[in-house]
Amino acid sequence: MKFLADGMLGKLARWLRMLGQDVTYATQLGDNDLLGLAKAEGRVLLTKDLELYKRAIKRGAEAFYVEGEVETEGLAKVAKRYGVELVVDMDKANCPICNTPLKATRKEQLRDKLEANTYLHYDRFWHCPNCGQVYWQGAHWKQITKTLAEAQSRLKTETFGALKGVGRFTAEDELKAHD
Repeated sequence: MKFLADGMLGKLARWLRMLGQDVTYATQLGDNDLLGLAKAEGRVLLTKDLELYKRAIKRGAEAFYVEGEVETEGLAKVAKRYGVELVVDMDKANCPICNTPLKATRKEQLRDKLEANTYLHYDRFWHCPNCGQVYWQGAHWKQITKTLAEAQSRLKTETFGALKGVGRFTAEDELKAHD
């Protein structure tokens, strides 16, 4: 699935990238440019802007209005709607920073980029061939796992309003659900 996240959804964009989704994150584009890019690249526009969402639907662009106050709520709703599995597989993940697919890398190749304790205590690493960022499942992984578990729990317990249990809607159905 290819997504386009508007400037209000940076955290969601990073989460979806870690989950292996192709997500363009646009902070500098105006509404018309976002709509044009979504249509031109066949991306689902993700937005917290209800007016932009309604305009996208009226123009025939696929869009999803991301409601929710906490990141796990929005993540769960997108996962439910688009069948995104809430499990990080680092071998399929994209760089949260630049969206480039990560590459598994032997730690010996990264020795000069890692702190001594990290090099000593961890064996599996991934790096981004575009921006050079290095990733591993370190102490922060507990928080990542906790956040994903919370999103999975929301998937099981939330009704998500008018969208519960339904796969696809027409543009008219979408607009009615948010009026």
